[in-house]
Parts: sequence; structure tokens; C-alpha cells
Amino acid sequence: MGLILIKNTQIVNEGKIIEGDVLIDGEFIVDIDISISSKSAETTVIDAEGKYLIPGVIDDQVHFREPGLTHKATNETESKAAVAGGITSYIEMPNTIPQATTQELLEEKFKSASKTSYANYSFMFGGTNDNLDELLKTDPKKVAGIKLFLGSSTGNMLVDNEEVLEKIFSSTKMLIAVHCEDEATIKDNLEIYLKEYGDDIPIEMHPKIRSEEACYLSSSKAIKLAKKTGARLHVFHLSTEKETKLFSNKIPLEKKQITSEVCVHHLWFNENDYKTKGTFIKWNPAVKTEKDNAGLWKALLDDRIDVIATDHAPHTLEEKQQVYTKAPSGGPLVQHALPAMLKAYRQGKISIEKIVEKMCHNPAKIFKIDKRGFIKKGYYADLVLVDIASPWTVKKENILYKCGWSPFEGTTFYSKITHTFVNGNIIYKNGTFNDTIKGKRLEFNRTNE
Repeated sequence: MGLILIKNTQIVNEGKIIEGDVLIDGEFIVDIDISISSKSAETTVIDAEGKYLIPGVIDDQVHFREPGLTHKATNETESKAAVAGGITSYIEMPNTIPQATTQELLEEKFKSASKTSYANYSFMFGGTNDNLDELLKTDPKKVAGIKLFLGSSTGNMLVDNEEVLEKIFSSTKMLIAVHCEDEATIKDNLEIYLKEYGDDIPIEMHPKIRSEEACYLSSSKAIKLAKKTGARLHVFHLSTEKETKLFSNKIPLEKKQITSEVCVHHLWFNENDYKTKGTFIKWNPAVKTEKDNAGLWKALLDDRIDVIATDHAPHTLEEKQQVYTKAPSGGPLVQHALPAMLKAYRQGKISIEKIVEKMCHNPAKIFKIDKRGFIKKGYYADLVLVDIASPWTVKKENILYKCGWSPFEGTTFYSKITHTFVNGNIIYKNGTFNDTIKGKRLEFNRTNE
């Protein structure tokens, strides 16, 4: 790999922006200073004047569809899109085919990613109503966490047996990440609209079917159980202002037993966008009201919400263009999440320092990821150089997802990722990729689990 010296950049780290240089030797950051001189003629020097250097984004929730759903996406295609978007590490969900609900199937996913993933990776183990013994074999130093679907599941992954749920919460010290929507409420709501419209329900009804009530009922129940059992709970993709009131900013993140995440689409879109975007913004949980947008932003900025993620979940165009009941929920986001948040910065909604906190530092802290998420000596050189004054528009020809579409198509962003470093390697540079080097399996610094 050799030495790489990044000079004259604006280093964004731990709430500060400092102009300086960063020296990389092999996989690691070895020096950070106001000015570092080149160590040898072989040193690769990058003049990053005017650009921001941030830690690589850690996306704690993606669906890369491998194995079993590779007509939609693969680890290779989506991780390539991810590094182009400044994401250097991701945590993938277990609802593939087959589902990652045994240790053997989980390890097969790791093995596959080691051959093709441009970015660093981990995978969650999937809990079900009947695999507690297998779940408890999960190695906390090698696996990101346990994923439980408390709504909107695939296959047999809906955990709706309350006795089993309490056993899981009581039996593991590992982080438990949950999708919270109350299935009974959703089914009742859906029945009302099916009677009125049949399968062709107007997409505008989606947030009424997958309602605020459904989200709040499930989230509050999970939090109550976590408090009762002492479980380490992380609630994925909050979509309502009401849910944000369940979370606290009274203690530092490191001491929180219950944390939360918001996704870019729930910050960006609202119910007014269904008119133009249709099923392309059909997600579970649903994109909801402008009031919910505002409430989510407020909770993000005051630290009741801890993480910004994508819930990247691609489907083919043909699948998404079906009638309401047949069009699957989910959309691709990893290439455009950081540019979208940087546009929010330009609009005055959030600082660059806060973006880095929520997309880089906090996922590393919450999951206890070893030596990533910060620009520090001795840490892996997972880094992103951003030109914040370089407009570009999302078009079919520059979309890298295998599915070939984006809910951001036609959107102009004002910041461009110019370089993405993964473990000290320049994997992405101004539209070109290094296809020869793959990412690494994430490791977790957990001593008491």
C-alpha cells in the first residue's frame, strides 16, 4: 500500500474542523498534524485544499439482498455504490433467502462478502420465535448484533410470541436492533382500504395503513421490555414525532441502554411527495407528515436520535411499479445518503460536524466497532474527501445500484465525494474504482458480552 499523505484538508472529527494533514501507512492513520512533510519519494501526496476530510460513513442498516435475491442487488454492486457515496462500512440485515437464522448460514454470508465487498462489512443474526439456542451462540466480537422484526417481516422472521421475545431480551447482552410496527394495527388498517379500493390502494394511504399508532405501539412496547429486562436496545428507522418522545438525551451516548436511528428518507420526504414519487418512496415504516419530518429533525439535533442510516433496500423497477398491494417497500440510498445530508447542511438544517457525529462516530460507539468511525492515530484509514462546492444531478447514467433507479433521480446535490479510502486503500477516486482490493470483516470491542 505504501504511504499516502493527505495535505491541506479540513479535518472534521469529534465536533471540530481543523485544517491540517493526515498520513496513512498501510491500513492505518499514523499521523495527524497541522503540517506533515512527505516521508519519501514513494509517498502518494494528495493536495486536498478546499475539501473536507471526514471519517468513512458507517451505515448500520442495509439490505444488500445476497443470498437469494440477487436479481435486485448483490454485495458487490451495492458496496460499490456505497463507497461512491462515502460509506466505508455497513451492517447488513438477516432477511435474505435463506435467512441468517443459524450460525452456519450467517458465516456463509461473511464468506461471500469477503470475496466481493468493496466496503467493510458485518451481518446481523436474525431472531425468530424458535431459534433462541442458536441465537445465543452468536459471537459478540465478530457479529454486529441481533435483529428482530417486531413487524413487517419476511418468511418466519416476525417475532410475535411475547414469551419468546422476553426470553431473547433477558438472555443476551448483545445489542438487539428492532423494526417496530404493530402487525395487528396494520392488518386492521389495510382491511379498511382493501374493502374500499381493492389491490389498487392509492399510495397516499400508505402512512395511514402503516400508521403513527402502529409505530408508537410497537416502539413503546419494545422500550418497556428493554427497561424491564436490562437489554441493550437499538430502535431502527423512527418515522414519527411521537416516537421521538420515548428517547432521552439526558445521558451521554456511551451510557445509553436504549438508542435510536433515523433514516435519510424519513428526514427528506413526506406525504406530499407521494404525488410525484408514488411507490418509489414506499417504505416500511412509511414516510409520514411534514410535522413528523420536523419532529425527527428536532430529535436528531437534540440527541434523542443517535444515528442517521439508510435502510438501503433495493427492488427492481418492475417490482416497484406494481399496484399498491404488490409493490414491495424499500428503496436504494447508499450512494446518495451523504450527499443528501450535505445538502441539508447547505440548507442550514445541520452542521457538518453533526453529520459526522451521527453517521460516523455514533454508529462506531453504539456497535463498539473496533478502530473505526473517527480520524485518529492508530485507527483504520477509512476516510472520505468531499468537495462541498461541486454541484451534480442524479441521473440514470450515474446511478450505480443494480436496480438502476433512485428516489433522488433529478435531484441536484452540491457536494461531491472525490475520494473514498477503505483500510488505507483508495477504493474510489473521481468516478473510478479499485476493483482489486476488498473490504474487511468488522470487529467489535466488546469485553462484557
